[in-house]
Amino acid sequence: MYDFSPLVQLGIAAGKYISVKTAAGVPIGMVRDAATGQFAAHAIGITGLNPLTAVPHMLMGAGQLYQGQKALQGIKALSASVATLQATTAVIGVGTVAVGALAAVNLWQTLKLRKDVQLMQVEVRDGFVDLKQALTDQGTELIEHIRQVSEDVEFQAHRTILARAYGLFEKAMNRLQSAATMRELGLRSAEITAARNMMFQALADYDNDQLMSGVGAVAYLRRRECVWVIEQAIAMTYQMQGEWQAVGDRLGSLSDTIYRDARYTLDKSEQQCELDFLFPELSRIRDHDLVALEAWRNHIDWYQELSGEELKQLNAVVESEEEGIGDSIFTDEGTDEKPAEYVFYEDAKSKFIPVALHKSLVYSFDAEARQAGEAYIDARAELETLTAFSAQNLRQASPLTVANLALYFALRDESLVEDEEVEAPVAAVASS
Repeated sequence: MYDFSPLVQLGIAAGKYISVKTAAGVPIGMVRDAATGQFAAHAIGITGLNPLTAVPHMLMGAGQLYQGQKALQGIKALSASVATLQATTAVIGVGTVAVGALAAVNLWQTLKLRKDVQLMQVEVRDGFVDLKQALTDQGTELIEHIRQVSEDVEFQAHRTILARAYGLFEKAMNRLQSAATMRELGLRSAEITAARNMMFQALADYDNDQLMSGVGAVAYLRRRECVWVIEQAIAMTYQMQGEWQAVGDRLGSLSDTIYRDARYTLDKSEQQCELDFLFPELSRIRDHDLVALEAWRNHIDWYQELSGEELKQLNAVVESEEEGIGDSIFTDEGTDEKPAEYVFYEDAKSKFIPVALHKSLVYSFDAEARQAGEAYIDARAELETLTAFSAQNLRQASPLTVANLALYFALRDESLVEDEEVEAPVAAVASS
């Protein structure tokens, strides 16, 4: 799962280094010397992860001043995500949005836009970017749509609140930057706490139920993604203070929130164009963001278990690596190539009907719903002695496979096969 420097990778292959794991046996992105047992090197990244919101990797060191510098780098990276995700709401608006507009701010376009923000090729103002400038290659029709959204009274009210919230977040980041330079730990901690309180105020606006009321599925997801980013920044302020238990608690709560928000988004989704947007995006959140958060949490849990001697070893490794790694641990990946989630979805659309694709996402974020689907398939298959669909096999199957089978048996049970409107979908489900 983790990437190491070429030299360390050679050492792993030769058996010189072995993976460091938590008490539960989970790798945390470090290796130790196989002969001495001492820590030897950190990973330089997490293979293939480019989350929409989460920072993929964080070096760990015992000193609070060191933690402050690294966490501050992470918060700066998160600010680019907030600005990007928030800016796209100027296209999505508040209610249902046209297909062409969604295509302009889908996963692929969002990753490109975030890269532009990080490279300062697009200016961020009040938490928004000038999308008319950033999306000039998308055509005049989209530019006109952006203008119409900007003139919508309801969206203007939302924009005012979001701009104020982002302003608070930005001021909190400036305050953290000053705090990271302080040598006196008491003053430094007080300044970090004050900055975190400002982030909580910003979060209250982003997390405002009234702001979410009546918005469509896509707009809802984008607003919630902004909430997730602020939550991660708050977790990092606790890490700056060495409050490891608080960090772990915030990350666990955030993961639960993401699962809940994803389920609610899918409940709100009704149109094909929404599914076209949501399937790649939620797939990336499942396979990148949640994985990155879990890796971060595992690292935190492991760190709290270290002895005093192990902390000294870790600090020695950090000091030797710090100059070579610098800020690179928070760089973004290139986004010129079409994301894998799109390639998968385009292929899946040719084989599965929309309701199966939608249900597979539900199964990805709702364990109880998937278990119910597996139980239904198992019972149905047993009636026809279809041993390939045993409970054990179903547990190992992909969400899309389970969703497809559940739909197939449901359509047959309801005796809808003779209805001309569903005859083709049933045939498609059966063949795939």
